Formats: sequence, structure tokens, C-alpha cells
Amino acid sequence: MTGKFIVIEGLEGAGKTTAINTVASILTQHNICDLQFTREPGGTPIAEALRNIIKNGLDDEPLTDKAELLMLYAARIQLIDNVIKPALKSGKWVIGDRHDLSTQAYQGGGRQLDNVFIKTLKEQVLGDFKPDLTLYLDIDPEIGLMRAASRGKLDRIEQQSLLFFKRIRQRYQELAKQDETIITIDAAKPLNNVIEQIEQILTTWLPKQVNNR
Repeated sequence: MTGKFIVIEGLEGAGKTTAINTVASILTQHNICDLQFTREPGGTPIAEALRNIIKNGLDDEPLTDKAELLMLYAARIQLIDNVIKPALKSGKWVIGDRHDLSTQAYQGGGRQLDNVFIKTLKEQVLGDFKPDLTLYLDIDPEIGLMRAASRGKLDRIEQQSLLFFKRIRQRYQELAKQDETIITIDAAKPLNNVIEQIEQILTTWLPKQVNNR
């Protein structure tokens, strides 16, 4: 019996950590206790090294947008092939902090790289692999960035302009409307309400998945 892959997506400050913990708690309540947690970019030694470059850059060389995109896919396939697929095959349920939707939104929307090029790259690298369920935490970038800034120093991505993040949000929203496995959650609401939204979604979704295992 294979496991399921659930991904949490959203802008900085959207509350992904809380959502991940909530999903894990709900799964445990449904006697799904063999869980694997991942983050992107990262999750393997090579992927973590690439994450450091993407997040922090290098002092003596600017990172181009296309190089950033290619690094993300290199990190992603390392994680998928070495961690996620083996975990799913063994019956574990994987909870991911970001996945490919982030690239579609950040590099396609934020960086304004050609979406056809990104789609082609995705198909070549990932094939038909995708999450079983994605919870997209939708929030106004101004609110999310204020939350992120309160946590401390901003990284290379978080230092981008407000317009950059507005484009990301718009792309997230567009993609969510095109895929029924992506469910949008209003992350601007109070924390208890966000948790209730996640609980309602999983309560409806989980029985179908468990019965099909």
C-alpha cells in the first residue's frame, strides 16, 4: 500500500508551519502515524546545499533567474527520487513544505519566466508525479511579509519587492482554479479559523483516500 503526498503552499508569512502541524495532528487522529516531513528546496544533502545558494546567494556572483529555476528542479528531483518516492512506496504519508506549485508561482509569476518553458522543464524532470492534495494558504502579500519580517532577518527571496509577491499570489490563484487537487484556504483569518478550514477539508478528503489504500 502506497502512502499519500500532501503539500502546503503559500507566500511568506502565510502560516505554513502551523498548517503542517495541523495536518500531521489530523492524520494521527485518523491512525495515520507513519509520516515523513519534507521541505523544498532541501531535504537531502545536495538539495540543502542548493537551498543555501537560492536563499542566500553568493557574494561574488549574482544568481540569474534561469539558474535559480534549474537549481530548484535539481533540488526537487533529488528529494523526490531519494526521499519522497521511497517513503510513499513504503506506505508513509509525506507532508511537504512547498513543492512544484511554488516554482510555478515564484519563478513563473514572480520572476516572470516563460510559463511554457517552466511547464516543459517540469514535464521533463517530474513526469506525471504530483501531490495527492495541495493546501494553498492564500494571504495578502503585505500581511504575509509583515509576519515574515517579525521573525527576523529576511533572506534573498523575502527581500524582493511587494510587486514581486503580488505577481506570485496572482499566479497561485490562477493555478489553484485550474487544478481540483489544489484547495485554497483563507490564511488571513484568525488562526483558529484557519485550523478549522484545514480540518474540514481533510475530514472530507481523508475517508476517500484511506478506503482506496
